Amino acid sequence: YSMKVHPEPHFGNWQHDPQGNFLGRLVFPELTTEFRVEVDLVADMTVINPFDFFLEPYAQEYPFKYDRTLHKELAPFRRKIRTGDRVAEFMEKIDYTSRPVVYFLVDLNQQLKDAVEYIVRMEPGVMAPERTLNIGRGSCRDSAWLLVAILRKLGFAARFVSGYLIQLVADVPPLEGPEGPTADFTDLHAWTEVYLPGAGWIGLDPTSGLLAGEGHIPLACTPDPPSAAPISGSSEKVKTSFEFEMHIERVYETPRVTKPYTEQSWKHLSRVGRLVDERLRVGDVRLTMGGEPTFVSLDDKEGDEWNTAAVGPTKHKLGEDLLRRLYDLWGVGGFLHYGQGKWYPGEPLPRWALSCFWRKDGQLIWRDPALFARLDDNVGHGAEQARSFTEALAAELGITTECVLPAFEDVFYYLWKEKRLPVNVDPFDAKLDDELERDRLARIFQQGLASSVGYALPMQRRFAAGGEAYWQGGRWFFRDERMYLMPGDSPMGLRLPLESLPWVLPERRDFHVDRDPFDVRGPLPTRDQMQLRRLPQPDGTASWTTEQRLPTEIEQRTAMASGEMPVIRTALCVEPRHGVLHVFMPPVERAEDYLDLLTAIESVAAKGHGPLIVEGYTPPTDPRLSHVKITPDPGVLEVNVPPVASWSEQNEQTRTLYEQARLSRLVTEKFDLDGKHTGTGGGNHVVIGGPTPADSPILRRPDLLRSLLGMWHNHPSLSYLFSGTFIGPTSQAPRVDEGRR
Repeated sequence: YSMKVHPEPHFGNWQHDPQGNFLGRLVFPELTTEFRVEVDLVADMTVINPFDFFLEPYAQEYPFKYDRTLHKELAPFRRKIRTGDRVAEFMEKIDYTSRPVVYFLVDLNQQLKDAVEYIVRMEPGVMAPERTLNIGRGSCRDSAWLLVAILRKLGFAARFVSGYLIQLVADVPPLEGPEGPTADFTDLHAWTEVYLPGAGWIGLDPTSGLLAGEGHIPLACTPDPPSAAPISGSSEKVKTSFEFEMHIERVYETPRVTKPYTEQSWKHLSRVGRLVDERLRVGDVRLTMGGEPTFVSLDDKEGDEWNTAAVGPTKHKLGEDLLRRLYDLWGVGGFLHYGQGKWYPGEPLPRWALSCFWRKDGQLIWRDPALFARLDDNVGHGAEQARSFTEALAAELGITTECVLPAFEDVFYYLWKEKRLPVNVDPFDAKLDDELERDRLARIFQQGLASSVGYALPMQRRFAAGGEAYWQGGRWFFRDERMYLMPGDSPMGLRLPLESLPWVLPERRDFHVDRDPFDVRGPLPTRDQMQLRRLPQPDGTASWTTEQRLPTEIEQRTAMASGEMPVIRTALCVEPRHGVLHVFMPPVERAEDYLDLLTAIESVAAKGHGPLIVEGYTPPTDPRLSHVKITPDPGVLEVNVPPVASWSEQNEQTRTLYEQARLSRLVTEKFDLDGKHTGTGGGNHVVIGGPTPADSPILRRPDLLRSLLGMWHNHPSLSYLFSGTFIGPTSQAPRVDEGRR
């Protein structure tokens, strides 16, 4: 710091007052019309933890008593202050339950902050504690002196502190609590310090209800407010005007998670990004880039699911919250898909995957997002609602409801597994619904044994002679006359007994064939066009299909006996789980067919059958669709972002994703045991390609991939720069010949 005093000349010397505060004594030999003090202060605003202290064992819990030596040395700071009834009333409301002394002081500080409204008071002096409580408001010095009085009555040693308060605007607004200043701010301030054995003097700011931190810069600490005044002295009697001004500016900022770059550095980076975009455009590279950023929980950084485990109790819910936020910004008009992802060895089930799909042309896929249920919703859907929804959907698609069939758990399997199957008991015998018999099977299915798990609608996309597409339904027949699902607790659509369907000659089987990714594809039909195709024509027929008679059951069984009739082996399934309908999408070959099916599903859901959850197969890969996917990975939540084609898109996408993740209480801050900052995930994977396979620079020029890999192989420092501790001896595949400091 530096201090300049006007007028010159003057005599000055530094002293210590009785409390050890630095005191500058100035003598002016000549008269003056102006007295001015200028202080320049440079403060290191490194964040500190105000709770980072230890206490003597006897002072851990409130109440406690100072030992004999401290009791004597702290006498000036324990002297009681005269108060009245209002202070006594306030102290009656204090919770005196024995607890850690830090908790007690935090509660008291908050209680006083709530009782006294902060005001800016320009009158000189400090109000008496009684008056401050009487009027219910006061300046910082009034609240500080009131807290000193209360602490001393409680047996604590307390002192009055005068100094500076520096408040810096936060890089990002807090998720809870007050937002703080909107601009960097500094002012004169006063607060309280209490003496705790083992920790020393600990600052309490009753104006904010917080402990003193790095922004509290003390200048004087005294038993009473008058001796802590910034300036005191004597002069001739004269009319005087007083004013002061404080100004703050940031001299130097260190890179940090919330602000890694200065404004100047960011401008340079953006300029380089635009230059790279221009070079890519001139070279007709047509490059797109995606990524897989990872996040961890803000609130549970020690949990297994945020360190080692892939799944856990909160990760699914946080992922859904982030998906909903991204849907509102990126995927408006799209649809949400709650499916399954990768299945790793040693894990009992595939991991979940949450996705949002939308059309790149901006057209709607799904009109009403309120028809999408959440994971924790329970709207009371059961087997009856599943049946009515499936039949309504069949009618919407022009399929006879005779194709709808219920699905049941394989009760024989579970009873055999439990070794409780009598030889003369039908699996749908009512006595199996008795409570004692049913409890042991409740882990597998919640409904009664005679209830269906859900309903299946065998269906497949067909094309009429004129090229018009339509949905064809089919009947399924089983040896047991009922469709028993494969044992397990996966969604119904993954447990269909397809091997139990009638045998078909190999040359008569239908196979699922993906479209050639290099096919030239026209624009997708709009939602209105897809709905229009299902509207009846004046002659009573549908505009999108031809009238076809479904074979009778006898005709179909006769044809199936020879293996001549092809059997539809794909089905849409509707299953009520946790009180919500889950619609399992069947595999289809074209994105147009998938979107047409979604349009029909929403149309039925909007007629009183929703909300619901869409699961099962995702749309076929199609460059006309874009999507974002959120999946669990060991210790993190991974977000697969859609590819972008320019620096500006990349900048906006990254900024939006990290902002929305933080609002979902997901962050990228993770630390090693020694406090060193580390990354959340592993690879920081970058996915490069083109808008379509035909545009991909890697496929058009395969030598580029070889060149890129060779560049990284010949410059291993790049890997260490971008991957940090996730390669080398601290990686998942360490090498014995590699060391790192």
